[in-house]
Amino acid sequence: MKHASRIMIPEKKGSIISICSAASAIGGLGSHAYTGSKHAVCGLTKNVAAELGKHGIRVNCVSPFVVVTGLVLAHFAEEQRKEEALAGFRAYVGRNANLKGVELTADDVANAVLFLASDEARYVSGENLLVDGGFANVKQL
Repeated sequence: MKHASRIMIPEKKGSIISICSAASAIGGLGSHAYTGSKHAVCGLTKNVAAELGKHGIRVNCVSPFVVVTGLVLAHFAEEQRKEEALAGFRAYVGRNANLKGVELTADDVANAVLFLASDEARYVSGENLLVDGGFANVKQL
């Protein structure tokens, strides 16, 4: 944010977007350190939006629920890093997701970022856009 804003301030426009996590909105999705760091990103987003608004710069955050990718396998023990583990994790996420019949993908997250970066969101600043299918509103693990 600091370095991006240095370029944007003289231009009197810009959009800074951070990626966070659904853990930024509710507790229980990770350890206290992880969850605290996600809440900090959201707080920083809101405060920097307040500071940079006078320069025409928008600052927002995108917080997705779990995106099941091969990267998830890094959290499994080496002997468990198999497609079956990924399928099992996918099923676990599906059971706990609020929005049924659709799985969150990286493209969904990218589309949220594109929206916030676009002129369609020209008056959106200081927001934490949850891309979680309503999970943070209705679910608890």
